[in-house]
This record gives sequence, structure tokens and C-alpha cells, in this order.
Amino acid sequence: MVSAVPDTDRPLVATVLAGGIGSRLYPASRSHRPKQLLSLAGEDTLLERTVDRVAFADAVVVVTRPAFVDAVRETVPEASVLVEPAGKDTGPALAYATHRIEERFDDPVVLALPSDHYVDGDFEPTARRGARVAAETDALVTFGVEPDRPETGYGYIEPGSDHGDYAEVAAFHEKPDAETAESYVARGYYWNAGIFTWTPRAFREAAEGTPLGPLLDALDAGDADGGFDAVDPVSVDYAVLERATDVVTVPLDVAWDDLGSWDALQRLLPADEDGTVVAGDAEVVSVDAENNVVASDDVHVSLVGVEGLAVVAYDDRVLVVPTEEAQRVRDLVATLKERGEF
Repeated sequence: MVSAVPDTDRPLVATVLAGGIGSRLYPASRSHRPKQLLSLAGEDTLLERTVDRVAFADAVVVVTRPAFVDAVRETVPEASVLVEPAGKDTGPALAYATHRIEERFDDPVVLALPSDHYVDGDFEPTARRGARVAAETDALVTFGVEPDRPETGYGYIEPGSDHGDYAEVAAFHEKPDAETAESYVARGYYWNAGIFTWTPRAFREAAEGTPLGPLLDALDAGDADGGFDAVDPVSVDYAVLERATDVVTVPLDVAWDDLGSWDALQRLLPADEDGTVVAGDAEVVSVDAENNVVASDDVHVSLVGVEGLAVVAYDDRVLVVPTEEAQRVRDLVATLKERGEF
């Protein structure tokens, strides 16, 4: 079934980023088992749910690194798999994917999204609206989420002039401290969901002269490996979106969560009578323990007199961290990587 961008005959190609690891969900997520291949908030993996979410597109392309190719193909055989030469964050990944999609499809619109987010609701209407805006305006489109709390773990989008279906982006803001996050919410800023849509021409024009420039030149010369060698890891936000002059935002009209750290499970999964959330195959017995998160691959966990902890046991690894400090797991992972133990 052809599902071209509304009001145009341009194919819509969903591009799912599945090359990251998701280190803040250690030890469930490790170098050999990335977050998108976990099933933390349901039976299907995060990658399977993402691919299902964009099944309305003309084509679905999953972008991943060489180490994950076989697992990705086995998990989502209905999608095409594009192998990036190296994992260097979302900037090189999306530059490479956009280039390849432009070669394969006739005048497409690219819809880019992470493989590891939680979305509840009908994603298709908003995605189509954003793709139509990208096709009609040649702007880079980012999808914004209306905040329900002053979150310090997300970036923010400051909207400018309103044009009905979309608003101009006045500025992007990095992850704030608590006081600044409260002011952002009060002023009507959006969370940056990391979901984008654009035409290949618009992306190329915006990416020229940025840190991705050497990669674009190498791709034109047919040297993808050399292009990846020529650039450093960089997010597409920093490399392109924050530098571009023609960027707009479309509100994402669904429930959304990054699912990036263990405390997120408290927002997404039902809790027992003591406020404890259990994920995976953990068996939990607790005495005077409240508001904890327990996740494991078939491990018996006992909790006594503790509150506000994430207790995670996978393979031969155990993590214990206060849920309010869950973002700091990335610091632990950095240490483990230095020791060659991640």
C-alpha cells in the first residue's frame, strides 16, 4: 500500500536509529545487548514497537552499527537494514541514512526517530503532518512534546512565531538545572523528542559547512568509510539543527517518554501496593520497602527497609542506585568502559 506524504506524491521513508547502546540502563543494556533490543515495558522489544509504530510509511529503514546487524534483522525482518560504517552518534548516522535514502527513493521525505522511546497514542497523524510541513516548506522539522513536569534530563525547544500546524524554533536549550526547567515549562517550551522529518535537499543544505561537511563530501565521492573516519561523534542536534536557520517544530500529540534511565519505569509501569515497580523476570519479596524499581533476568530479589532504589540484576552484574540519581549511571558506565568491563 502506498502511503505517500499527504497532498504530495513523495514517498515517506521512516528511518529508525538503532545503533546506540543506552548505557544509562546498565546492566540490562551493555555493549553486546543494546537498549532497543530489550523488552522493558511490555512483551515486544523497544525496536519492534518502534517499527510497528511507523508501519504506515512507504518504507522503514533501520540504521544500526555492524555489531548489531544480525540481531536487528532477526528482530524486525520486515524492515530494511542500513549498516553505518561506525557508531558515531546521530549526526553521522542520519547524514548517511539521508544520503542513502535519497539514492534509493524518488524525491522522498525522511522521518527520523529513535528506536528506544515509549509512545502511547496514534503517532501517524502527527508524523504525517510534520512530513507535509517538511515537504511544503523545505524546513527541518523537529517534533516537540508538551512537558508534564520540569524534567532536567531532556533538552528543550523554545517555540517562536506560530503558523498553525507548526511554529518556528526560536532556540534549542540544553538539559537545564531544576530551577531553569521549571521556568521552561512555565514559558511553554517543549521537550525535544529527538524525532525529525526533512527532505534530503533541506538536510544537505543545512549540514554543509557543519561538522558533518567532510562526511557529506565523502558520501558524494562514494567513500562512506573515509567519511566516517573524517568526522567525530556528534549529535544531529548540535551538528545541524542548532546551527540551521530554517527549523520548525510540530507538537507531538501522543504520550511520550525517553525510557532512558531506570527511574523512567516508575512513570510507565504499574506499581504494587508498596509502590514498587518490577520489570523483566524478577521475583521480588519485600519487607517495609517502598517506591523501588526492580529489574532482572530471572533473579530473586529481596528488599528490606529501603526506599527509592533501583535494584537491577542482569547476567553477572548488579546495580543499586537511588532512583533520583539514575542519570548518574552514565558516569559509572564511563568508568567501566575505561576498565574494559562494559
